[in-house]
This record gives sequence, structure tokens and C-alpha cells, in this order.
Amino acid sequence: MYAISLGDDGAELRPLEPWHAEEFLAHLERGREFINEYVPFGSKATDVDAARGVLQRYADMRAADTGSLHGLWLEGKLVGGVLFLNFDAENANCEVGCWLEPAGTGRGLVTRAMRVLVDFAVEQRGIHRIEWIASAGNTASLNVARRLAMTREGVRRESYPYRGVRHDLEVWSILAPEWREARTRAVHNDQ
Repeated sequence: MYAISLGDDGAELRPLEPWHAEEFLAHLERGREFINEYVPFGSKATDVDAARGVLQRYADMRAADTGSLHGLWLEGKLVGGVLFLNFDAENANCEVGCWLEPAGTGRGLVTRAMRVLVDFAVEQRGIHRIEWIASAGNTASLNVARRLAMTREGVRRESYPYRGVRHDLEVWSILAPEWREARTRAVHNDQ
């Protein structure tokens, strides 16, 4: 359907759909412990049917215009993805998120893919406010929010019980005018 190149390293952003269930399951199996360190994304997808169910849920969200999944492929292998959550076009708000298996880390894949997603949300869909919410312990995720020029708005203290621990959640956001300004600065810095 589409494949957006994310650079010269063979990284691509593509749709992640129910027909990718086997590939998605293999990806989750390779990175399950790492992926689920802070969130249970895909944790119940332990067979092809369950993996297809996860992908179908997001396909249904895409059809309802409330969310969507986008896979990250590196040299033809699915290694993670980015997503829209709580996509609310009427009120021009959304949340974004990500996940990666270890083989996809340390390459800037999420940052590069998220720039495509945020730009699409702002410029094509008219989204005004984009949120990033992550566990305060998830340094890699919080660093992506920083690289996207998001502002840390605050901490929801001990608001997320997961694996027997109540995690603090950091809330970051960027507004459409801020995104445009940051994008312009990045272009000028590259010249």
C-alpha cells in the first residue's frame, strides 16, 4: 500500500494490518520482554489468531478514525512500530506512542517515524495537540518526546499499576504551531 523510506539504512514506515499477523507475532516473540517492560502492548498475542486480533482492533480504530498502527521495517524485517491512540479529529487532539524490539533500538527509528506521523497529523488532518505519555522510568521513550521538541507538562504520580508497581506517567505534548516552528528550525539547521 505504501512504504515511506526513513533514511539510507533500509528503514521503512508501512501500514501494519491484520494480514501481517504471522510476521507481527514473530516480531513480538523476538522482543516480548523488552517491549512489555513498561506497557503490555501485544502481551496477549501469543498465537497467530491473537496477533491478528490485536491488529484487527487497530484496523477497526483506523476505520473509525480513532487510531492506527504503522510498522517499522528495517531491511525488510518488522522491528517495531508507531501508533495513533485516542485520535480525535473533531477536537483536533491525539496521542502517539511506539514500541520496538531490541534489534530496532539505537538507530533513531522511532524519532524518524514519529516525525512522519506528527507531520501528517498536523498538516493533513488538522490536529492541534499531540500527546506522548510514558512511564517516568522509560528513558528511551521520554528521549523521543524531547527530540520531537515536545514540552513536559507534568507527572501523573503513581497512576499506572503494572507488574505490581505503581508507575509515574509523564505527559508530554506539542501543539501544531510549535511543531511547525521546530520543523523549520530543523530544516535551517540542516542547511
